[in-house]
Amino acid sequence: MRGKVLLFINGDAPKILPDAGQYELIACTDGAFHYLKNMGFPLEKLDFISGDFDSHSGSDENIYHEKFIHTPDQDKTDFHKALDLILEQGFSTVDVFGGSGGEQDHFLGNLTVAYTFKDIMNLKFYDEFSEYYFIPPSFSVKGVNNKMISLYPFPYVENITTKGVNWPLTNGSLSITSRIGTRNFAVEDEVSIEYEKGDLLIFIGKNYL
Repeated sequence: MRGKVLLFINGDAPKILPDAGQYELIACTDGAFHYLKNMGFPLEKLDFISGDFDSHSGSDENIYHEKFIHTPDQDKTDFHKALDLILEQGFSTVDVFGGSGGEQDHFLGNLTVAYTFKDIMNLKFYDEFSEYYFIPPSFSVKGVNNKMISLYPFPYVENITTKGVNWPLTNGSLSITSRIGTRNFAVEDEVSIEYEKGDLLIFIGKNYL
């Protein structure tokens, strides 16, 4: 199995750039290329930049033109098309920056794309406030004491039991039309979650206390 991928997409730029040295492949969509350039990211480390490039002009675009992969398909978002390219190159573990912020329909669209790939890729989003990703029916995470733990059903979860949080659930149900599990926090170092049916996003935030 190949190593991890770092992918930048066109939401809010990260406040602090991640350590590029821990990734085997680094890519961005064409919108993210602009903020990476403005932030001083070493553009030579990019393996590819994907998109339709309708807004690109300038010296950096000419220098790194060989890294551009034109993806004009209007039936898919730039995020979706970038993930297709990453899969084609044999990678399945991707850390995504720039998935939130900006226009909220883009954020919701990014979650929908992540849902589409959740069974074939290990996707984790990172932003200024939290990391978030889809989790399997049996899940645990360590090192989270005092951190915000929010659970978001997509669109529902049945028979869910949670441990290690301030407001635990026992064989409960969550649904976006009735009850969701946001703004909880961990009271132990390890949080565990079990559910029987549905799909679930977890948001792990900064220290709550």
